[in-house]
Amino acid sequence: MFDIREELKKLPEKPGVYLMHDGKDEIIYVGKAISLKNRVRQYFQSSRNLSPKIRQMVSHIKYFEYIITDSELEALVLECNLIKEHNPKYNTMLKDDKSYPYIKVTVQEKYPRVLFARRIKRDKNKYFGPYTSAGAVKDTIDLIQKIYKIRTCNRNLPKDIGKERPCLYYQIKQCDAPCQGYISREAYQKSIHKVMNFLNGDYKEVLSYLQEKMMNAAQEMEFEQAAQYRDLIQSVNHISNKQKINSSGMEDQDIIALAKAQEESVVALFFVRDGKLLGREHFHMQHSIETSRTEVMTEFVKQFYAGTPYLPREILLECEIEETEILEQWLSSKKGVKVKILVPKRGKKAELVDMARRNAVNILKLDSEKIRMEEKRTIGAVKEIEQLIGISGLKRMEAFDISNFNGFETVASMVVYENGKPKKRDYRKFKIQSVKGPDDYKSMEEVLTRRFLHGKKEREQLKEQQMDLQFGSFTRFPDLLLMDGGKGQVNVAERVLAQLNLTIPVCGMVKDDNHRTRGLYYQNEEIIFPPKSEAFRLITRIQDEAHRFAIEYHRELRGKASVHSILDEINGIGPKRRKALMKYFKDIAKIKDASVEELCQVEGITKNVAEEIYHFFH
Repeated sequence: MFDIREELKKLPEKPGVYLMHDGKDEIIYVGKAISLKNRVRQYFQSSRNLSPKIRQMVSHIKYFEYIITDSELEALVLECNLIKEHNPKYNTMLKDDKSYPYIKVTVQEKYPRVLFARRIKRDKNKYFGPYTSAGAVKDTIDLIQKIYKIRTCNRNLPKDIGKERPCLYYQIKQCDAPCQGYISREAYQKSIHKVMNFLNGDYKEVLSYLQEKMMNAAQEMEFEQAAQYRDLIQSVNHISNKQKINSSGMEDQDIIALAKAQEESVVALFFVRDGKLLGREHFHMQHSIETSRTEVMTEFVKQFYAGTPYLPREILLECEIEETEILEQWLSSKKGVKVKILVPKRGKKAELVDMARRNAVNILKLDSEKIRMEEKRTIGAVKEIEQLIGISGLKRMEAFDISNFNGFETVASMVVYENGKPKKRDYRKFKIQSVKGPDDYKSMEEVLTRRFLHGKKEREQLKEQQMDLQFGSFTRFPDLLLMDGGKGQVNVAERVLAQLNLTIPVCGMVKDDNHRTRGLYYQNEEIIFPPKSEAFRLITRIQDEAHRFAIEYHRELRGKASVHSILDEINGIGPKRRKALMKYFKDIAKIKDASVEELCQVEGITKNVAEEIYHFFH
């Protein structure tokens, strides 16, 4: 869980950009700072100096992240690009700022369309651009539809072929109506291929076609139509000559750097599109201690670019990788143009790589701190318990709790913690069989006896079969037993263990008058834990978890019993018919609302029985 107060302490005194997230994991605000530490902290100090809008924004913040930059200017550029990319709710001043459009060809569809798009998605379709003029893009899409007669509808083809009449575009000769089967899929795909050639820069065919149409219209004295063709020619020329900003000095680049620790590595990936730093992602790479930086980076490049939908012209790496030449060939074949893999040593590109490296180091540092914090609250808490009660090696702990409601269906729970973490696959629940009425001591005696007898039998069976103890459901015994209660429950547990010739230390989890965890009862002595200690917090979590698991099972049984008791009151309904009714209708409310005819649809329910059920509820 993200602890804002703790994360504020870790903020660096460096320039950068910060991103605020809400509970839905949406970015609601992007800002820049000369000092991330000072700026971000201001949001969470006294709210008196904040405007009502900012106070409202802060109330929705669930967590934040940040990107370190080299300067405030760099932070400003990145802030603008991120606001364009994410359009955060509270960045109203830049909300309407223009972003560059793309043309999208939905090649994943069997009958593709040509669409306007504001950003690239990882959907395996083809994107062309970006372009600087939205009007020119829309004119070009319109032109493509007029020349190549590409469909504009949202129909699911070929599934919907022939289901509806052709639309207006067919009537005005701007669509070949694949929705009616008037054009074969093969012919339609050829048109799409020509469209993509045009979008890749092959304008000769289109310009020649438009020139011919314009001249013919002028000769026929159709000057208005000729002017329309002239305007379309200008739009194509505008795009072909000026709009694609993949020219020199305006590069598409991915910048990749690695931070490596003994057990884990973090790869930071920065995206530069058209000379603008749009954002970053980071990835964790699991590997053995012996794996080199070169191997980690090589594996990342292979795995990441196998699935990404957009490839840049340049990939800038922090270190050399293996098989550079073959990887360049692979990436170039995917993109259709030459893709370079470079390791810059100086200049602006080297500075970008260094910025990515510093962010990777920072992410790894924060992750390491999170791991240390997690170890403190789990393994560290176990060590504290060992010191307080004087026992070592408490890897596995089992806690038991009893739940009943006026003696109805008394149940017990067994929850398991290993190295301070819950091991839910080892949880067990018990329905008390031998005890009538509310008797927690007798119920606990039954549960513990069943648990350890079952375990001993499993151990013997596995030993005979020469199998490891891990294959049994009860074979692993705890290093410490935790009872939900004090001296009485501890005595019950120790008596059961003695009868079974087992030596396992037992502690009682003691609560105060307000039913809150207070400490442990061990060897006739109550040990009070410091309330803010990790040991205290762990025991509280275990006690609450045992109680929750028992209560849930008890409610489950009560719910089943209430269903069964209602149906059992109806003449002619036994276990078999009751099960069939519940399987068919799912719940009592639907059975109650069902007609006689509907009840007769259930297997085993005759008309007479259906009438009995109907009259019982009505």
